[in-house]
Amino acid sequence: MLKTLPEHKKLILFDGVCNLCNSSVLYIIKRDSKNIFMFAPLQSEFGQDILNQYHLDTNKIDSILLYEQSKGISHKSTAALKIASQLSFPTKGLVVFLIIPAFIRHWVYDFIARNRYKWYGKKESCMIPTAELKAKFIA
Repeated sequence: MLKTLPEHKKLILFDGVCNLCNSSVLYIIKRDSKNIFMFAPLQSEFGQDILNQYHLDTNKIDSILLYEQSKGISHKSTAALKIASQLSFPTKGLVVFLIIPAFIRHWVYDFIARNRYKWYGKKESCMIPTAELKAKFIA
């Protein structure tokens, strides 16, 4: 059974062992002035519940996912740009890239995703949030 998010929250599912992904989560937290995002590693029970509910195979979708209870799942560059649109300036300006056709944006995203471990490294286990950040994470 899928847990529910607190009202008006959006969930970012990320690769918990990826250094680039973990850095991105910390970047988002710093710029989430409206406090709308929560986070869960794809490897977590909550992450796996959502993947199963939407029949997503992480072997095929090597992506950050944005889950909104009312809108479902966004992935790849669309998720990244929707997230950026909710952050403080100047990051929110990246939303203009949504005018680029998704197949082009996703190709660039996939290129980075395929190389992220080689370029940024990988952790042995998922990031453990600090005490002050723990409320932003769902296990």
